[in-house]
Amino acid sequence: MRVLAYELRRLRGLRSTWLLLTAVLLCDAAVAAVLAAQTPAGPLAGSAGVRLLTATVPLIPLPFAALGAGLLGALSYGHEVRHPGLAASQVSYPRRVRLLLAKLVVIAPVAGLLALVTLLIDTVVVHFAFPDGVAVAAWSEPAALSGRVSEALASAGFSGLADLPGAFAPAALAAGQGVPAALLAFVLLVVVAGWTGVLTASLTRSAAAGVLLLCALPPLLESGVALVLRQTGTAWPARATDLLPFQSGVEWAYGWVYGGDDRVAEGGSVLTDPALLAAVAAPAMVLLLVSLLVQARRRAL
Repeated sequence: MRVLAYELRRLRGLRSTWLLLTAVLLCDAAVAAVLAAQTPAGPLAGSAGVRLLTATVPLIPLPFAALGAGLLGALSYGHEVRHPGLAASQVSYPRRVRLLLAKLVVIAPVAGLLALVTLLIDTVVVHFAFPDGVAVAAWSEPAALSGRVSEALASAGFSGLADLPGAFAPAALAAGQGVPAALLAFVLLVVVAGWTGVLTASLTRSAAAGVLLLCALPPLLESGVALVLRQTGTAWPARATDLLPFQSGVEWAYGWVYGGDDRVAEGGSVLTDPALLAAVAAPAMVLLLVSLLVQARRRAL
């Protein structure tokens, strides 16, 4: 518990923590507003709504919230390397492992809270930034609602979101079919990005190198997945473009590997949602094992 308290005090005491979180929230809201203002008139697709709420920009490897969480994790370890609390000879392997695990435990709720706050802010910003003519189907059509949202409304005596006061209109962006699952995957992605930032910085002993490695992982991983799918003759699952972070990379890698063939598996797929969520979390688990092995051969953090 002492190492957790130490890490929490260190994270709260650094001015860079609050500056970084503020910058992420402001940039995320600004990008979401710009993307929403450019939305063409007509019904809004669920996948387009997810991209707006997560402020996903083409050719940027991760959403801003995930980049911010990864940078925060990398800085937490980089600060430990630059300003060690104990001499190298006094930092035994068990202490180093406890400190590394404490950083992961502390960064997880911070990253998760950052993801939820960005979703809340983006929902309001996107709602007010929409141009005239954009229609969110989940607000007026009960059939467009997610099953669990429909059940919750029915238990409260409502047939749809339109029965609620107008102040709840922004909630329609996050209530469409498939959208809650994609947003849950986004929160997991931000948490995994925070962990990855800590672990890549621990491997390189540099915050800058850790962030660069974090940014390189999504396109490399998705290109590798595309190669595997080509060898097995499997098409991309339809839900993958909503759950994987580097979405323009999915299209680019798939087109490059298959020579421009845009096959996507509709409906059921051999890759289920839990498998896709596991694919998002797998890199952090692998990095954790590698970090523990590397720490065993070091004499310092």
